[in-house]
Amino acid sequence: MPESVDKDVYPEPPRQTPAPNRQSTVPDPVPLVIGLFSYVVDKPVTAFHDWMERQRAKRRIHYYHREFRRVPDLTQCMEDDVLCHYEANMQWKRDHLVDQEIVKIMRQRVAACRTREGESADQNCAPLIKQYAEVCKAFKARYEDLGYYGGARTCLMKQKERMMEERKAEGKVE
Repeated sequence: MPESVDKDVYPEPPRQTPAPNRQSTVPDPVPLVIGLFSYVVDKPVTAFHDWMERQRAKRRIHYYHREFRRVPDLTQCMEDDVLCHYEANMQWKRDHLVDQEIVKIMRQRVAACRTREGESADQNCAPLIKQYAEVCKAFKARYEDLGYYGGARTCLMKQKERMMEERKAEGKVE
């Protein structure tokens, strides 16, 4: 291909947009509005934001280390103490979440041991599997038939019924 283009053979096509005519004496308002916005709104807000971030960085709060105080159990609440019942129910829900995480961690440990040991997993992971079975049994005994809306009161009633059944079984054995 030739390096230079012959203008007579290949004329330049006419422009679709007209060339800007800067003969007006009125200044363009767009740069003025942008500059005004920058100095009046953006700079102060950015300065305030940066100052607030520096203040927060001095005393950063880590929410994942929050510790809840233990509240009285439902058995220690008075009958008409609604606040105590509510706190006991929230404590029960937190305990339920903790127990779920314990079961989940034990399940992950057993799965990791089985993966790591391969063919001899039943022999080498036996203590871990036994511990996992005990954790599952305890979790099942406490939370099994409570349903989705189960709470501290339902769990307490289930525990009471289980204790009564154990006493009846002891009475029949003797």
